[in-house]
Amino acid sequence: MKSFENIDVKSVKEAVGLLQRFHNEKKSAAIVGGGSELLQLMKDRVATPDYLINLKTIPGLSYIKEERSAFRIGALTTLTEIEEHKGVQEKLLFLSQAAGEAASPQIRNAGTIGGNICQRPFCWYFRSANFTCLRKGGEICYAVAGDNRYHAIFGGGPSYIVHPSDMAPPLVAVGAQLKIAGPAGEKVIPLEKFFVLPQVNHTRENILGPGEIVTEIQVPHPKAGTKGFYHKVRERLAWDHAIVSVSTVLQTQGGAVREGRVVLGGVAPTPWRVPKAEQFLRGKKVDENTAQKAGEIALEGARPMKDNIYKVALAKSLIQRALLASV
Repeated sequence: MKSFENIDVKSVKEAVGLLQRFHNEKKSAAIVGGGSELLQLMKDRVATPDYLINLKTIPGLSYIKEERSAFRIGALTTLTEIEEHKGVQEKLLFLSQAAGEAASPQIRNAGTIGGNICQRPFCWYFRSANFTCLRKGGEICYAVAGDNRYHAIFGGGPSYIVHPSDMAPPLVAVGAQLKIAGPAGEKVIPLEKFFVLPQVNHTRENILGPGEIVTEIQVPHPKAGTKGFYHKVRERLAWDHAIVSVSTVLQTQGGAVREGRVVLGGVAPTPWRVPKAEQFLRGKKVDENTAQKAGEIALEGARPMKDNIYKVALAKSLIQRALLASV
């Protein structure tokens, strides 16, 4: 691991200022919250910062506040705290379940919601010191001709990574927003607009600019008649990222879908929302046939590679299961 200097900051303003200063001085800096991912990236020498900006020393960035129309969740709130929060369990059970599906108990105790959303890819070519892949400044995505069994079937090219977060799909499905602090002040954006496809920039996963950090996630209370579901398939039950995951949020009235969202994980470089399937569901009663058709529509346009064709059938099946569980 490369040597670095740790800086314990006392405020968001101080953290933003230091990040901006180091950027202007052409020095590398990284922010650390729970640190469960960054430590491994540094060991693998994928991340080699000169400075670590420790956000854990900032008071007041870990909280879950239930307000009239939304939950406000501080970026340093741990996944365990979200999983076990009574209000989240009562009103956003699928979000609590997603938090409980992430990683292992030890990592959930340390890992933060902000870090989970901002994770870097777990592609073995990206994580290996033996490959200078496209995402690390090289000229090739090795997954195209290499072992691509866990890679993207949507939104790939020129890079084919998949977004690893368990929390992002249900948060996108429920219409969450992010508060971001930066040199120009604070802004709030839909979480769905936070992520970046490789066609836009193949070296990054989100829109955070120099000096910007995520400080809060705002999760609206579901409307009356709304039910959500989250499920993921993984190779190991003990600890693993999703091969494919799905989050559905349906608002029904009189037995028919009034509004709905379907978001897939593990299939694209971003949480992958499927508007055509959502549009198909509107006004319909969800039964076996409707759910099956919605799954088929959702996977239209999938472009699997030689080793990950299985993801198409798996995603269809998961969407069907999720929709039937959401009514």
